[in-house]
Order: sequence, then C-alpha cells, then structure tokens
Amino acid sequence: MAGFDQFVEYLSAYSAVLIFIIIAFGFGVVTLILSYLVQPKYPEVEKLSTYECGSEPFSDSRMPFPVRYYVIAMLFVIFDIEVIFLYPWAITFKQLGLIGFIEMMIFIGLFVVAYVYAWRKGALEWD
Repeated sequence: MAGFDQFVEYLSAYSAVLIFIIIAFGFGVVTLILSYLVQPKYPEVEKLSTYECGSEPFSDSRMPFPVRYYVIAMLFVIFDIEVIFLYPWAITFKQLGLIGFIEMMIFIGLFVVAYVYAWRKGALEWD
C-alpha cells in the first residue's frame, strides 16, 4: 500500500501540471478540428492566387529558399536558447556560488566551441 500512497502523493503534487498538459493538448486538438470544419470546401482559383497590389503576379510565389536561411535560423535558435538558460543563472548567481559559476562556464565553453566550429565550417558565410 505504501507504493499507492506515494503515487497519490506525487499525483496531488503534480496535478496542476497534469491539468495544464491536458488542457494544452485538448486546445490543440479542438483548434485542428475547428479549422478543418470551417475551411472553405471549394476554393476558387482567384482566391488561391497571389495578390500583388492589384497587378497580375509575375511567377509562382512558392519558390524554394536557399538552405543558408535554415542554417542561420537554426544557429539563431540554438544561441537564443543559450541566452534563455543564461538568464536564470544570472538571477541566482549569488546563491549558486563557485560550483554554479564553473558549471555555467562549461556550458558557455561548449557553445563557444560550437560557434567556432560553425564559423570554421563556413555556416556563417553568406556567399
């Protein structure tokens, strides 16, 4: 019975998180179902064409993007996440002490190595 009591204790401690996950998942499912139900069933050619300030479009607007855009976007996301992790560390810097400082320097060092690697591989060069 001790295992069941422990399970109930964990469940009560994390019930708010569980409810939030269920609501978020439900909202996503309901949104997808509603968008499917209210979408136009018979789209017209004029409504699907590209609007360019009243003039006729010159070519198809669905052109492939160079891979460089995706590489730059991924590098931005990676280093943006680094900054997101740096903020809580900066807030609690005094409480963490030397161990927290060493851990964050290792974390930053790994990102510096990744940045140098991307730089050497030419991921930051545009032409």
